Amino acid sequence: MTTKPKTKAKRPTRTETRAERNIRWIEENCRIPEGKLVGKKVKLSQFQRRFMIKIYDNPAGTRRAIFSVARKNAKTALSAFILLLHIVGPEAVQNSQQYSTAQSKEQAAVIFELAAKIIRMSPELSPFCVVRDTVKQILCPERGTKYRALSAEVKTSFGLSPALTIHDELGQARGPKSELYSALETASAAQEEPLTIIISTQAPTDNDLLSILIDDALEDNDPCTIVELYTADTEADPFALTTIKQANPAYDEFMNTKEVLRMAADAKRMPSLEADYRNLILNQRVESTSPFVSRITWDTCGAEPVSLDEDYAGQPVYAGLDLSATSDLTALVLMFMVRGVWQVHPFFWLPEEGIAERSRLDRVPYDVWAKEGYIELTPGKSVEYEYVAQRLRELCTELKVKKIAFDRWNYRHLKPWLLKCGFTEKELETLFEEFGQGFQSMSPALRSLEALLLNKKLAHGKNPVLSMCAHNAVVQKDPAGNRKLSKAKSRGRIDGMVSLAMASAIAEATTEEKPKEFQMMFV
Repeated sequence: MTTKPKTKAKRPTRTETRAERNIRWIEENCRIPEGKLVGKKVKLSQFQRRFMIKIYDNPAGTRRAIFSVARKNAKTALSAFILLLHIVGPEAVQNSQQYSTAQSKEQAAVIFELAAKIIRMSPELSPFCVVRDTVKQILCPERGTKYRALSAEVKTSFGLSPALTIHDELGQARGPKSELYSALETASAAQEEPLTIIISTQAPTDNDLLSILIDDALEDNDPCTIVELYTADTEADPFALTTIKQANPAYDEFMNTKEVLRMAADAKRMPSLEADYRNLILNQRVESTSPFVSRITWDTCGAEPVSLDEDYAGQPVYAGLDLSATSDLTALVLMFMVRGVWQVHPFFWLPEEGIAERSRLDRVPYDVWAKEGYIELTPGKSVEYEYVAQRLRELCTELKVKKIAFDRWNYRHLKPWLLKCGFTEKELETLFEEFGQGFQSMSPALRSLEALLLNKKLAHGKNPVLSMCAHNAVVQKDPAGNRKLSKAKSRGRIDGMVSLAMASAIAEATTEEKPKEFQMMFV
């Protein structure tokens, strides 16, 4: 007697996740809009799939998604695919609005043009979409969805209600705020499940909006915010292939590797190109202009300084004072040595009136720093020297202040307040040392400060105001190669760095026997 063969039990079919559905839809309906594979069906790379899974399979639900990678890794193409998902694909919400933003009209047009090309090449999508080239709009009449490209150069209407917003190259927005970004983020509150996607190379500084958003996301403060950051290790050889690949996940797939390696070779041969290379190819936070001190060098001296408490109150203290004109930043930097390292303690003043407007104009959060205690606000529209003088009197009473190097600019306005606060003429003559701001004085001072930074002989605690000044500081050279800090060439306030240079110079000159060039600084 024979028995029938056992029927193999069918495995239950696994339910497709939301991200898998969206990936499948893109690959079935979208075409590659440009390049050597133009017209072929899309096959998303692993790193693109990872980002899609993070967005759409997030158990907490995604409110904001950040994707930061070097240029030429198909960032904008990925933006266009996601955009079409929400216009005509399975993510489309009936009668909803979608927007993409950029800082310039030209950049805003890029994502629109890629999406339009994808639609026109796709027989699956073109019957359902209407492309309006003149106004940079795409419509899906069947679903009532509408997409429009916006730029920061055009005044934004606050009557928008976006279900999806894609911010393209937000790293180009300077400072901690963007009116266009804020307008769309607040407008999305009317939607039940709004989604913001940011796809960009990194911004140059920590104080720029994109940097603030990335840093907050990396701290996992909000489970509804996800981030994918591809950036090269700042301490690695910037021209090594392994370093390049850290910021370029598409390097071994569809990148023009010869072009990338050519850029690396050019930057290695011509240092003036290195900053752009680091930002665009390595996706690092680097200024396009070469600062006096690199971000890497500055950060290596970011240890928390020893506090000026009772244990160190008897240490000799040296200071640099940069007095402002009316509403500008006034800076005082104190230094004292502990175990061979100079401990740095900065003080800053700004006028209280107009602080919000100054924050907006300078694109740095002075108002926030003031609330956090990093800046002291004085009443009125200009810095009141009475408060500066009073603080100097308190510090000189509590500490063993040996010398204060100062820029003579506006000192005549400070001196009467110093006398009123209790300083005698003899004290002022002994304590305050005039410091020239030209090449003759500043060049040896900068060499001294550079040596301290490179040898990690400073501890500044990454004070945000002083760090801003350090990142802004640019040097100017004379025909002989002498240098000074240039406020005209710098991208923002550098007063704290001027004070630090003066303080370090007078500390070095006072504590040791120095060559003649240091004696010439105080003129």
